[in-house]
Amino acid sequence: MAQDITDDDQRLWGPCSGMLSKLPKGALKMRLLQLKCHFTWKLLLKNKELDELEDKFSNQLTFLVTKNKYMVYNLLAYVMYLRRNYTQAKDNLEKAEEMIKENNPDGTDQKYLVTYGDYAWVFYNLNRYEDCQQYIEKVEEIYKELKGAPDIADIYGEKAWSLLQFSGQYYEDAKQCFEKALELEPEEPEWITGYATVVYRLEGFWGGNFPASECKSLDLLKRAVEKNPNDAVVKALLALKLQDLDRTDEGRPYIEEAIKQAPNLPYLLRYVAKFYRRAAMVDEALHVLKTAVDLIPNSGFLHHQIGLCYRQKYLMCKKQFGNWNFYNKYKDSEEVKDLIQNTLFHFEKTMEVKKTFVYGFIDLANMYSETNEYQKADDTFRTVMAFTDLEDDEKQQVFYNYGRFKEYHMKSESQAIDYYKKCMQITLPIRDRERCEESLKRISSKKIRNNIHDAEGFALLGFVHKTNGERNEAIDCYEEALKYDPYNEEYVSELSELKLMI
Repeated sequence: MAQDITDDDQRLWGPCSGMLSKLPKGALKMRLLQLKCHFTWKLLLKNKELDELEDKFSNQLTFLVTKNKYMVYNLLAYVMYLRRNYTQAKDNLEKAEEMIKENNPDGTDQKYLVTYGDYAWVFYNLNRYEDCQQYIEKVEEIYKELKGAPDIADIYGEKAWSLLQFSGQYYEDAKQCFEKALELEPEEPEWITGYATVVYRLEGFWGGNFPASECKSLDLLKRAVEKNPNDAVVKALLALKLQDLDRTDEGRPYIEEAIKQAPNLPYLLRYVAKFYRRAAMVDEALHVLKTAVDLIPNSGFLHHQIGLCYRQKYLMCKKQFGNWNFYNKYKDSEEVKDLIQNTLFHFEKTMEVKKTFVYGFIDLANMYSETNEYQKADDTFRTVMAFTDLEDDEKQQVFYNYGRFKEYHMKSESQAIDYYKKCMQITLPIRDRERCEESLKRISSKKIRNNIHDAEGFALLGFVHKTNGERNEAIDCYEEALKYDPYNEEYVSELSELKLMI
C-alpha cells in the first residue's frame, strides 16, 4: 500500500556531532536506519518480480542516454541486495559513484548521499562493519558541508524516481516526493519531467479519460517538453495525453519529432507504437514494435504490444465482414489464421517473460476464448485469480472478464453473476466496475421482462443499489423480490441489514 511521507522523511537525516567512534553492531544498525536511501524507503517486492526489474534496469543502462544513470545503478544495486548478491550490489554502487563523478565535476556532494547510504547498508550485510561506518561518516561530512540543511532536493528526487520505477502502488508516494523536490528546486528539469510523468501515469492508472479542464498532466507535460527539448520520451507522453483527450492531430507532431530524435530507443518506440495503434495505424505500430523487439528480444512488454496489434487487426477483420460472414466465410482463411496465430504467439511469449503480468493473462485468456479454446481460457483465468497479491483494480479486471467468459462462452449466467458481483463489491471507480453494474442491470431487466414475477431479477437490482449506497431503492427491490420468493433467506437477510442502516 502507498506510504505517507513521515516527519522523519521530511527532516531527512541531518548531521550528528563529531566523527563516529567505532560502533558496536547494534548501534551501527540504528544509525543505518536513519539514512535516507533505497534500504530505508520500504521498496517491497515479491521475489517473482526481481527478474523483470533486473532486466528492466539493465536495459535502461544499455539504451538510455542521461546524466542520471547513476540512479539506475543504485536501483540495480538494491535489486542485487534483494537477491542477497551483495558483491554485485557493491559493484553497481561503484559504477553509480563513477557516473556521479563524471557528470558532477564542479557540483556539491549532495548527489552522493543516497549512493553512500546504499554503500553503508551493503557493507553491513557483507559484515564489513568498519567500511559500513566509514560510509555513514561520509554521509555525515556531506551534511556538514551543507550546513545541516534538513531538506535535500536530490534525495527527494531520487526517492521519487525509485518509487516510480518499482511499482504502480508507489505512484502516489512518488508524486509527493517530486512535489517536495520541486519546492526546493522549482526549475530543475529532472524533477519537472518526473512530476509530469507520475501525474500522467496516475491519471492512466485509474483509467480516466476526462476533460482537459480536469487533466493536470497535460500542462505539466507541456512544461516538461519546454524544459527538456531533447527528451524524446516526454514528448511521446504528451502526444499520448493529447490522444487521450481526442486531440490526436495535435499529438502527431510530437510523436514524429520524438522518433526523429531517438529512432532506436526501445522505451520511446513502445510509446510511439501505442500512439499509432490507438490511431488505427496498426501496420505502422507493428513496424515500430518489431524494430524495438529486435533491440530487446525478451521484452515481455513489447511482445504484449505486438500481440495487441495483431489482435486489433483480427478484430478489424471481424468488423469489416460482419459476424455472420466472418464466422461462416472468412474465419478459416489463411489471413485470419495468421492473425490468430501471431496474436497467441506474442501473448504466450509475454507470459513466459512477465509471469506476474495480470493484464497479459487476461488478454491471453480472452484470445483463447475467441478461438474456442475454452479449457485453456478457463485455466488461464484461474491461474491469475490464484495470485495472492492482486491489487483491487486487477481483481476488478479479472472478475469482469471472467464473468463475460462465463456468460457468453460457457453460457453460465449464474456463474457470470457471481463474478460481476465480486467486481462490483470492490468500490474503486474504474470502468470495469461500471461494466459489471451494466451487466447486472441488463441481466436483471431481461429476467423481469421475461417474467414479471422473477424474484432474482429484483434481487439483482437490489444488490446493485445496495452496493452503490442507494439504500431506499435497494429496500424497494428486495421487498419486491420477497413478494415472489417469500422464504428466501438471502433476501430476508439483505432486507433486514438494509433497514438497520436507515
